[in-house]
Amino acid sequence: MQTSEAKRLKELEQENARLKKLVADLSVDNAILKEVVEGKF
Repeated sequence: MQTSEAKRLKELEQENARLKKLVADLSVDNAILKEVVEGKF
């Protein structure tokens, strides 16, 4: 693996981690909103 490939891989791994966190946050928000709509909150 060349240096540029390793750098790109690291960038992709960081972006993947950022997107996973974003999905987790949005999933929590979605669950809360569903509870509010259903009157459970």
